[in-house]
Amino acid sequence: MVDFDVVELPDAEHVDVDDTAPDFTRPLVNGEYWEDVSLSDLTAEGPVCLVFHPMDGAFPSTYMWNEIRDRGWGDSLTVVGVSISTPYEHKAFIHERGMDYRLFSDPSNAVGREYGIPNPMDGMTGVEEPRPAVFLLDSSRNVEYAWVASEWPDFPDYDAVEAAIEALD
Repeated sequence: MVDFDVVELPDAEHVDVDDTAPDFTRPLVNGEYWEDVSLSDLTAEGPVCLVFHPMDGAFPSTYMWNEIRDRGWGDSLTVVGVSISTPYEHKAFIHERGMDYRLFSDPSNAVGREYGIPNPMDGMTGVEEPRPAVFLLDSSRNVEYAWVASEWPDFPDYDAVEAAIEALD
């Protein structure tokens, strides 16, 4: 039996297909260290799958990143995450999940707001995180695929994301 309520989220005016994804610079964390990196630096190297997720340790993040890891999305393009978690939390999460992916740290959720996907956290006045979302970007930051959660919790259609990744080739 599920021990939480599924909540419908209000409509979001988010970045969508054919938009240019906003550029940003934040600490990008791997299992060893972090450094400020811009999204445009990553897309200059090729397509990027940008995954917004709840804070590290929340079951949706664990489930999403396990699925992404197991499906090997990073085999054909750069996959990076964005959440409100700190670089220290990201390092621990990457180690616990056995991930080869890097995660942007955005504690203020400014990037989530810029992408139109803020999600106020229930019972925490003034605290928000990004809605779960996946944006597939080409080398010019053009959005080729977009999925944004419409309820909490909600998960991407992983097969649809994989089809969009394959269509980039």
